[in-house]
Amino acid sequence: MPASQLPGISWRKSRHSNPDGSCLEVAELIDGNIAVRNSRHPEGPALIYTPAEIAAFVLGAKDGEFDDLIG
Repeated sequence: MPASQLPGISWRKSRHSNPDGSCLEVAELIDGNIAVRNSRHPEGPALIYTPAEIAAFVLGAKDGEFDDLIG
């Protein structure tokens, strides 16, 4: 869904984000789902995930399951 079709939400990004804008932004939606978009393309697509999907990803990231993706 285009991120522009999600008005009135507050996008936020990690304090670890790249200063040149290469980062993801997340926003909680009214229905409890979470939207994710590319900060370089704020009007581009937003992917929508359930809280359970985000929790599984965050827990995997905390456990180091994706460390191989960043070098």
